[in-house]
Amino acid sequence: MFLESAAIHRHTFPDEQAYPFCLEVLQQTETLSFSQPVTIFSGENGTGKSTLLEALAIRCGIHIWQPEFHVRCAVNPHEKNLYRHLSVTWSQAPVPGSYFGSQIFSHFARKLEEWAVNDRPMLDYFGGKSLITQSHGQSLMSYFASRYRRKGVYFLDEPETALSPRSLVDLLNLIVKESGKGHAQFVIATHSPILMACPDAVIYGFDGPKILPVQYEDTDYYRLYKAFMADPGAFIGVEN
Repeated sequence: MFLESAAIHRHTFPDEQAYPFCLEVLQQTETLSFSQPVTIFSGENGTGKSTLLEALAIRCGIHIWQPEFHVRCAVNPHEKNLYRHLSVTWSQAPVPGSYFGSQIFSHFARKLEEWAVNDRPMLDYFGGKSLITQSHGQSLMSYFASRYRRKGVYFLDEPETALSPRSLVDLLNLIVKESGKGHAQFVIATHSPILMACPDAVIYGFDGPKILPVQYEDTDYYRLYKAFMADPGAFIGVEN
């Protein structure tokens, strides 16, 4: 592993009533170990998995592309500062990597198109084709296939939002292939049982008071999908 562990320093939180420092999983979890080439963050929306993923990427020195600026009527001064209260341990020296989010990718693909007008060989780094002239799913797989061949730690935030089930299987196989070569480590926040099925991946559950490892068959998503496929009618008209 390149990235071995991360520590959450609750005693430095500036305000435990403000998001994200109000999240119980962040207050109750001290350390996370990254003992396998693939680590999965699993949990419902709002549990903190994507927030922690982004903070880890920043703490690892990875630049995160930001979308166009939007005016907001309410601003949380603590929203993007979780990384300041984390520390990470590397097996040796830090390595490069990247952070993927679907909105960030769209912004990046447009910027890359602008740059390629004057330097078309830049596209060779991402599969040799314009990322915005392919379908969204095709452009994502082109990006993944070219980017993850290189040594690094790769953070992915819910990549399933833009991929079909077949493309998710392709992404799963790509992750298995590249992580198996020993040059790529992945940390993925996802709702997808397809990605969670990655062999030997460590799955961390965010639905309890503390972040803890969970077996694939014990995840809520595996159980939900299995039950739904067995009897879809039982879920129709049911409100949570």
